[in-house]
Amino acid sequence: MNEFDLARERALRARGSVVDMAASPTGCHLGGSLSVLDILVAAHSVAQARPGVEVVLSKGHAAAGLYAVLHHMGVIEDDPAPLYGRAGAPYTGHPSPKVPGVRFPTGSLGHGLAYAAGWALSRRLLGEPGGAIAVVGDGELQEGLVWETLQIVQAKRIGGLTVVVDVNGGQNDGYVADISPLTDLPARLAAFGFEVFEADGHDIEKLCALLPPEDRPKAVLASTVKGKGVPATEGKTGSHYVKISPARARQWKAVLR
Repeated sequence: MNEFDLARERALRARGSVVDMAASPTGCHLGGSLSVLDILVAAHSVAQARPGVEVVLSKGHAAAGLYAVLHHMGVIEDDPAPLYGRAGAPYTGHPSPKVPGVRFPTGSLGHGLAYAAGWALSRRLLGEPGGAIAVVGDGELQEGLVWETLQIVQAKRIGGLTVVVDVNGGQNDGYVADISPLTDLPARLAAFGFEVFEADGHDIEKLCALLPPEDRPKAVLASTVKGKGVPATEGKTGSHYVKISPARARQWKAVLR
């Protein structure tokens, strides 16, 4: 098994863990956790190979996906699924810095991108290697802080930053295209000095090649499927937040893809 086959196997196992979290007493943000999961596997694979690279899940409501990936990549020793959302456990609905592999809490949309830009700038000022990979959602791009951060990236010429947009087309209230269409997104990002790429957000090998931060900031528009891997939820905005029974979780895990 080569490194990419191993990464895909980890992603499949992580999908099962996310489904288990949807069967917790609180449920979880299932659709976005599943859409972003392959991106997170690729990003953390890059970070593990490159000292000083920080991965920031700015769309923090997809924390279930992050916890699952960190567990199946060996960062979190114990399975977080049985403790997800439970009182006293660190596995909250948005990333907690009490969890190994999480440095900065996110959840207020746009804040994670600002932190990632600051991290990348700090590496330059300290003369240290590394940078940041910020994972944002397409719905998150409606936040003004996103564009304020991009302005600062341009003004301060901040390199070492990769912004990955999880383009799953959905958000809490429906479809992004119906609520706030992302008109001319590649051109808008390029206007802020970003080198822009478009990719299949479920192609881990391609993502691993695109995500490493470089001197010039880059943006990767990663097309994904909301609810990816569970036939009953794929492409449906209703999968944004899901609470299911343990029996339903077993059914969904039996047909994971």
